[in-house]
Order: sequence, then C-alpha cells, then structure tokens
Amino acid sequence: MARIPDAFIDDLLARTDIVEVVGSRVPLKRQGREYSARCPFHDERSPSFTVSPNKQFYHCFGCGAHGTAISFLMNYDRLEFLDAVEELAKRVGLEVPRDTRQRNESGESRELYAAVEAAAHFFQQQLQASAKAKAYLERRGVDAENRARFGIGYAPEGWEGLKSALGTDPRRLALLEKVGMFSRNDSGRVYDKFRDRVMFPIHDRRGRVIAFGGRVLEKDDGPKYLNSPETVLFHKGRELYGLWQVRQAHAKIPRLIVVEGYMDVVALFQYGVNTAVATLGTATTPDHAELLFRNAADVYFCFDGDRAGRGAAWKALESVLPRMRDGRQAFFLFLPEGEDPDTIVRKEGAAGFDARLAQAMPLSEFFYNELSKDVNLAGMEGKARLAERAKPLLAGIPDGAFRDLMLQRLTEMTGVGQRAAAAEPAKPTPSMRGGRGGAPAPKRSLVRTAIALLLQKPALASAIEPPYLFGALRQPGIPLLVELVSLARERPGITTGAVLEHFAEREEIAALQKLALNNEPGSDAELTEVFLGAIRQLNDQTKLQRRDELNEKEHREGLNADEQRERWALIMEIKAIRS
Repeated sequence: MARIPDAFIDDLLARTDIVEVVGSRVPLKRQGREYSARCPFHDERSPSFTVSPNKQFYHCFGCGAHGTAISFLMNYDRLEFLDAVEELAKRVGLEVPRDTRQRNESGESRELYAAVEAAAHFFQQQLQASAKAKAYLERRGVDAENRARFGIGYAPEGWEGLKSALGTDPRRLALLEKVGMFSRNDSGRVYDKFRDRVMFPIHDRRGRVIAFGGRVLEKDDGPKYLNSPETVLFHKGRELYGLWQVRQAHAKIPRLIVVEGYMDVVALFQYGVNTAVATLGTATTPDHAELLFRNAADVYFCFDGDRAGRGAAWKALESVLPRMRDGRQAFFLFLPEGEDPDTIVRKEGAAGFDARLAQAMPLSEFFYNELSKDVNLAGMEGKARLAERAKPLLAGIPDGAFRDLMLQRLTEMTGVGQRAAAAEPAKPTPSMRGGRGGAPAPKRSLVRTAIALLLQKPALASAIEPPYLFGALRQPGIPLLVELVSLARERPGITTGAVLEHFAEREEIAALQKLALNNEPGSDAELTEVFLGAIRQLNDQTKLQRRDELNEKEHREGLNADEQRERWALIMEIKAIRS
C-alpha cells in the first residue's frame, strides 16, 4: 500500500477543525480553552474526555484514548486509515495525492478483489442448486436471512467446478490462483482448492470479500475447516470472521465475543447474539487484540474447557495483556466438555448464553489462576516462583489503574513489593505542591521542560539550528528531544496531535501524552525564551561533560595536541559562562 506523504497529512490536520469533527458525533461542552464530554470509547458517568482546538488532539483521562481527527474517525466511525484521510480531505476541500490513490487502488488490486467476489457469487449460486448443502444448513438451523447476511455458499464436488466456470482465460486463471482459489500438484496440474464444502466468505473491514473458509458437510471428509492461504489480500492474523456483520448490526458495538468456528458465529447470530467473531484457524494475535479493542471496550473469549481450549485462552491473554489500557476489559468463558457456542445457544438460547457470559472469568482471575496452578503459595519458594512468572508479563501492561491493581494483587499473593511500597515516599498533597502556604513543587528537568514546550508549540524547533550540541549529552530523554526537534523542523506547521500520532506505536507515547496535556503559561515570546534558555543550559552541560571526559583521559593516557587545544577552549568557555 502506498504511503500518504507526511506533508499532506500535516496540511490536512492543520486545516481540520477537530472540535467540529468530534462535535458532530459527540456533544461537547466548552471548558476554558478546551472542550469536554463523556468519553465515546468507554462508559463513564462524568466527563473525562477533552478536545484541544489549539493542539488539535483529543485525550481521555479515563481510558487513555487519544489522537488526531484521523484516529478519531478510525476509532469512532471504524474507518480504515485511507478512508479516514479521504473523509477529512473532502471536508476541507483537499484531494488525496493521485499517485497514492492509484497505487492503493491499482488495476490489479481491483481485479483481485473482483476475482474473489466472483468466486463468492459462484459458491452462492451452487448452494441454490445443491440439495445436500441446503439440507445441511437447514439441519444446523441457518435460515435464509443469515445465509444472505454471511454470503454463505457451497463449493461443488469435483476438481474443476470453479476453474471451469471462472477460469476462462489465462489472465483470469492467474488472478484466481493468486487469491488462493486453486491448488497445484507436483506435476503442475491446477485444480479447485475447495470441493464439497459449505463456503463462508471472509470480509475485510470495508466489506470486501478477501478469502474463504470451507466446512465439510460430513465429519470424516477431511479437515473440518479449510481456509484460504495467505495472499496479497488476506492475512489471517489480522482479520476476524464476522466483524463486518457485527459492524453492520451496531452503531456502537457493546462487546465482542471471540469464538473458534465460523458456524459458531453464524449460530450465535441466528439466535440473536450478534456480537460474535472468530479467528481464522489461528491463535489470537496482537493484531487481533488491537482490532478487537478498537471496536469494543469489552471482549469475551469463549473456548472449550479442555487443555487445548485453555492453551488457546492463554495465548489470547498474552496478546491482550499489553493492550489493557484503563477502560478495557477482557473475560474468559470456558464451556463444558463436548459443547461449543453453537450447541450451547441451541439448547439455552440467547438468554442462557448471556447468563454464561455474565459468569465469565475476568482476565485478572484467569491470569493468576493459571500462573499459580502448580505453585505452593504456602511457602516462600512458591511465592517467589509466582512472582518471577508474573513480573515479565505485568511489565508489559500500560501504565494506569489496571496495571497498579494487577501489581497490588501480586503483592497480596506473594508479599513481593511490600518493602518497596513501604519505602516509597508519600505522594505530595495539594499543599505540598506549592501555591498558598505550601512548599514549591519539585523543579522539572531541563530535558522535560524542553520536550513539554515543543509539544505545546512545535514551531519552537525553528529557533535552533543543527547540529545540536546537546545531542551528545548522556541524559535520559536527550535522544527523544533531538528526534522531536528534527521532526518539527522537517515538518513545518506540524500540530501537537500530529506529533503524538507520529509516536503512537512507540513506548514513549504515554509520557508524551501526559506532557502534551500541560498548558505552559506565557506568551509566544516568553515560551520561546524559556525553551532557548533550557537548550542553552543543556549545551553548557554538554561542554562540562566533554571537559570531564578529556580530564579523565589526560590522567589515564594523556591527550594529543588537538585534544589539548579542545580542552583548553572548553575551560575558557566554562569560565566565561560561570562569570
């Protein structure tokens, strides 16, 4: 996929009024220079969602959701990146660069989508002509409405049903092979991949058919499910079966239920549980986890209660845990032996299935239950073992209340962390933070000050020229400061929101978000002077660092003539600075 130029994105965001975009979907109330509302991405009683027109970004103090107008449309309207960009471009009268659009919608790309769509229509036609396939679906209770909703079809028996119908010329044959509709044997013979199977089209997030899952009609006819191979259109670790249908059923998805089979999804829809999706013959991946939480704050994983089911649940937990920002919830429902969602919902109906979901195990409970299964918590050795197992996993949870509570639970179970908690100084009260009658707030580091000012006003970067002397300073945050200055200089006019978008997938994003929420007081001239003052002091510290390095080297092994001259020049500069 072609990448949209950064300059276009910056221009688009600069022209977009984020208050107008968000306000057309969420009722906003003005509060000073910003706007607030109840967060549209998680349930809350009091507003913790803010929109900043000056910085052109939104942030929720409750669940941590944040971003620009582009990411808001992606998360709220559930658009793909390119669709969100095009939506905003239309609003402000810009045209997405032609080469980007053309490469994203190349001729071959359109032909590939058309080839898969043609296969889907072929399978649907074959279903109408197959008495045994229709009988199978009737036996499973799938009515005509749900067959149409999911586009269910049938791949006929024989080796060349699809090939004979659609592979009418070499070009068409090549396209169908490229999207995984054919197999090829050792002698080079090409034949239909799917034969005598009920066919479930897999849709992407724009509703286009990109692949298929085929289910046998009888238990002994080969593997139960056969999926399309990975192709240029289809990556099984990034797609969820049924998500397109869930999106069509809900303006705002209340929850998502992750099951294992296509028929589980269809059966749940049939009985009124229309929030089910399935992974495509693979374990839950990090991409799946991100996609799930982008669409719903509550996710339920429904697995068999046997060893394999619990193994699949643990893999899901490992993918979900690093994405458990505050406001998100994950639950695990284990079904009785021999049952699956399809059979349960037929026996108990939607109400019975909902009752089981209400009893699902929260992620925190499943996490500690699994890790402590073979651990004797009555002894110190067992507690130490649990702590060592849990710590690496807990370290991946984003900062916030959920991470704090998970660590607190570990301390309750093992005692690990109690000494550190006891030694930790009390958090300052409002009177300790400065203000009337209180002690002054702790002084912020120069690096942190410079980064905070740059986030509030990226144009400050134009006040300094490369090379940046402070870049050699060995202090936390210096590489990030250099990167921020370079980014702002390379992309004049970049907004705070666009800067945060640039770092969205980086570990620094949480700290940058917090700093971006500050409103540094002062006029533009005053902010510039504070920023330049911080940079000057960082440069001075860099000179001191270099002088100390040369002094150490002189004592250790001596200096050459150039180093002697450099050292002497630094000594004179430092004297001048101090005087």
